[in-house]
Amino acid sequence: MPTIAVAAISARAMAQAAASDGFGVVALDLFGDADTRRAASRWLPIGAPGSLQIDGASVMAALRSLAQEGANGEPVLGWIAGSGFEGEPDLLEEGAAALPLIGTAPAGVRRLRDPAAFFGFLAAHVIPCPQVLLHAPEDPAGWLMKDAHGCGGWHVRQAPWEMDEPPSPHHYFQREMPGLPMSATFIANGRDVHVLGFNLQSVRRFGARPYVFCGAVGPVPLADEFASRLTDIARALTVEFGLRGLCSLDFMRDGDTLGVLEVNPRPPASMSLYRRPRGTPGVMQAHLRACLHGELPSTPLPAQDPEGIEIVFARQPIELDAAAADRLAAWPGLRDLPTAGQRFDTGDPVCTLTASGASAQQVRARLDDGRERLLQSLETHA
Repeated sequence: MPTIAVAAISARAMAQAAASDGFGVVALDLFGDADTRRAASRWLPIGAPGSLQIDGASVMAALRSLAQEGANGEPVLGWIAGSGFEGEPDLLEEGAAALPLIGTAPAGVRRLRDPAAFFGFLAAHVIPCPQVLLHAPEDPAGWLMKDAHGCGGWHVRQAPWEMDEPPSPHHYFQREMPGLPMSATFIANGRDVHVLGFNLQSVRRFGARPYVFCGAVGPVPLADEFASRLTDIARALTVEFGLRGLCSLDFMRDGDTLGVLEVNPRPPASMSLYRRPRGTPGVMQAHLRACLHGELPSTPLPAQDPEGIEIVFARQPIELDAAAADRLAAWPGLRDLPTAGQRFDTGDPVCTLTASGASAQQVRARLDDGRERLLQSLETHA
């Protein structure tokens, strides 16, 4: 298998999936967690952990180095952009000129993250979504302000919102919709889609941020008609915006009512919930085949019990000593393992819990319990 580079705020899930599929891996992210480094032959930092933002200059330096020198004497086939690049089409374009980008083209990402283009397409094709305005509503009650260049829900604000300057062209206002936040995880080839499954998303309030993404549980069953509608929407968006590879469609579900929120044109966190049987291409092989050859998986995934992921955020400042790092390393099902000496401020992501169960409710309960026990352990020994 060739060597590929994976880049994101946190690249661990992509690095592990690629290594599991037999690829050589170079990981570019902010954290350099222990399990990320184990999955990769090389790790390169592309930003400060506490910033939760990718540094463009560091990305370009890393990509140029890989293009010129390769990794461990082997050429690097290309790079895959993950979380943090949604609002960086110029950086994607510059990076693609240095090393081939394996995913949705920068021009497609630019249009997808333009609120006028994205929501204009939904309106023109009568695809349901919560009401959207490109300017602040006269009465802000019941409205959210969002940044189309943001990710993870950190950019979402409820009224009254405070801004130091007028909204940029990539800010928009969306009426709140009741229901459950969900997503569809799918693979696209620019013309069609293969849906891996549907997921319940977990969001939580952090101060002034009401809807921070904390994890997902999936697959969860949906009625055939509802699932078919979502598949048709994903296909229409794929054709219009040239989606390629692993993607996710975020939506609200209120009974039989559907409201599209956004599309993530890159491998989503929920990709780790889906594993193909041994001997068949995994999700990263499927990503490359869709991007490079236009091939989609020919068979659906076999039925599986739901699994879940939960990002654990610090509730208070934490300094991770060697004993605490060892406890985390031994914690069952823990991912994104930090190393001794790392410091976390309140609200910083510490690690990721995983769980499985017979139902989504059981998985959610196990994640909630695990989160509380893990935080209590860290806080007790802080």
